[in-house]
Amino acid sequence: MEVRPFTVGMFQVNTYLLTDPTTGQCAIVDTGESNELVGRLKALDPAPDVRFILLTHAHIDHAGALTDLQAEWDVPTYCPRLEKPLFDTLPYQGTMFGMPHLNRAAGRIDHWIDDGFALQLGETTLRFLSAPGHTPGQGCWFDDEHILVGDVLFAGSIGRTDFPMSDPRTMTESLRKLLQLPGHLKVWSGHGPMTTLADELATNPFLGYLREERGIASRGASANARARQAEPVDGAQ
Repeated sequence: MEVRPFTVGMFQVNTYLLTDPTTGQCAIVDTGESNELVGRLKALDPAPDVRFILLTHAHIDHAGALTDLQAEWDVPTYCPRLEKPLFDTLPYQGTMFGMPHLNRAAGRIDHWIDDGFALQLGETTLRFLSAPGHTPGQGCWFDDEHILVGDVLFAGSIGRTDFPMSDPRTMTESLRKLLQLPGHLKVWSGHGPMTTLADELATNPFLGYLREERGIASRGASANARARQAEPVDGAQ
């Protein structure tokens, strides 16, 4: 699978275009809060063959532009089932966070999905891992090489748990579950640079409890991790 990031909007959220290299079929992961992503994707040549829209969670910076995307690509949209209470707040989520000008229509969800769900994008199998805590149903989409984690995990940090509907204890368990996946997986987060599960397990200051549980000595960021942090996140031209 090919992963192309697009950093958009006032929150500088990372959205993604996934492409199956054999068939050219594409999926969009997360939306930004404005119609910027639509313009960026429409400017691509060749035009992407968009088959799905996938959400990691329903905060306004990740799902606020869903109606804009669906107006351009009327394709099935998938969202974690446990995220519905937060998704239902999208029309007034801007007000919840003190920015009423960002209130948005919620858009359409065609499929509410659960942990373990699998989706076929061309010849690429995408799987869904439920990892709540940052939000009630936050989750990750992954194949054998890449994992798109939304706001669960970042290079050197983790998702906030002081928002409405967040739960720090649930986040702790979700991170434990996430870090059981193979360490080589490239981690594409909702904000910031790409990293790997192995680098985060070894260096992330918020994952010390996992290192202690597994008897892993902490170490400084690897040369590869430092190099990635110096790279631009936005892969769009």
